[in-house]
Amino acid sequence: MQPALVVDLDGTLIHTDMLHESALQLLREHPLQTLQIPGWLRRGKATLKERLAERTRLDPRTLPYNQPLIEWLKTQRAEGRTLVLCTASDQRIARQVADHLGIFDDVIASDGHDNLAGTRKAAALVERYGDRGFDYAGNSSTDLYVWRHARQAIVVDGSPKLADQAAAVTEVARVFPARPQGFNAWRRVLRMHQWMKNILLFVPLLAAHDLTNLHAWGLLAVAFASFSLCASSVYIANDLLDLESDRLHPRKRKRPFASGLVPAWKGVLLAPVLLGVSLTLAWQVGTPFLSWLLLYFSLTCVYSWRLKRLLLIDCLTLAMLYTLRIVAGAAAIGQSLSFWLLAFSIFLFLSLAFVKRYAELRLHRKGTGSLHGRGYHSDDAPIIQMMGIVAGYAAVLVLALYVNSDAIMAMYEHPKLVWGAVPVVLFWVSWVWMRAHRGEMHDDPVVFAIKDRTSLATGAIFALVLAMGTGVLGHMPW
Repeated sequence: MQPALVVDLDGTLIHTDMLHESALQLLREHPLQTLQIPGWLRRGKATLKERLAERTRLDPRTLPYNQPLIEWLKTQRAEGRTLVLCTASDQRIARQVADHLGIFDDVIASDGHDNLAGTRKAAALVERYGDRGFDYAGNSSTDLYVWRHARQAIVVDGSPKLADQAAAVTEVARVFPARPQGFNAWRRVLRMHQWMKNILLFVPLLAAHDLTNLHAWGLLAVAFASFSLCASSVYIANDLLDLESDRLHPRKRKRPFASGLVPAWKGVLLAPVLLGVSLTLAWQVGTPFLSWLLLYFSLTCVYSWRLKRLLLIDCLTLAMLYTLRIVAGAAAIGQSLSFWLLAFSIFLFLSLAFVKRYAELRLHRKGTGSLHGRGYHSDDAPIIQMMGIVAGYAAVLVLALYVNSDAIMAMYEHPKLVWGAVPVVLFWVSWVWMRAHRGEMHDDPVVFAIKDRTSLATGAIFALVLAMGTGVLGHMPW
């Protein structure tokens, strides 16, 4: 009969650490209670884990499991082996995971007094199974203490160096290689594709037709970098606080933090660094820009923490965040903003915010109840669609009124040509909503617009029409 197969939880059976997950969940749901963490930690890590487990809830169905390992464990169980889940996580969490999977015969875990990690875990296993009386699956250097007393080692998601270290103390029976992170993973962590939104900072300069102002272009380039890094820091914080909701989403569950590809603790460290660099750059641009950036950061934090879960308020907030980029761009170069630009922006971005929420509701339309982490029900999709289309057409109406105003005469050499922009925007708004209605819309309309050839062509035509109206392309008599 083969010896018991003992399996670690954090970083081995699941692609995450439950201590970090519990702390983040406490921060999201009971932020004031996080002030007690230092006191709990002074009484030992086992006490900290117990207190966190008591105050948070775990849905074991949503955790990012190591599926190749689980499939292998199932074959081992089918061959009659005894499977034991042994972890430094609190016993409440360990038992919930074991009950959910239904493949473990026993659970050994921290109990509020003993933190079952490293040498303590090794001692507990030797006491129960004897020296070399068990096989052990682990993922970190602390597991070397256990492998020294194990008959065989199963190295999971570890580096080649760790596998060599394990082989030096016992026989390595199997290696489950770690998933590569690489540039693509960090690109997704930073959501670099979302930086395209910050091109809105340049709108005031373009609207003022001051394209030869190299100083302004330089300031806006620095402002763009500042806004992008600030946005990335907020995206990271948002992903860390929204792990459970993301894991229930068909696409968002593949995000680096939700899938466990990138450990949560790296995001906790990276977010404030990005914010610090962002604020330093903003200071170089000027105090007015810095003030708007701080407002943007504060609003995005409140949105991530609470507003995104409020019916309609979430979409209005998103529209404001888009518009704030334009306002910040104007502040960076000392440019005043017109009523027309602000009115057009708020309606257009409100429409895009409704597109985003409608696309998410489309994915849940076959279900019932509320959308997880949001204030919407599955059957709210039709009314969200209606409000979004109305907001989009209101933006077109504002553009039409602007084209017919006295302001257009002073800004454009051929104002009648600018009328061509109205049907272009009208077409694009209709096109976006038609694609959303057919279920062909990415849950982020910005990502859709960047990849959609029709949207790119529409943008090029819009720019061409405005260039003709300003006379940039040469004198064209009407």
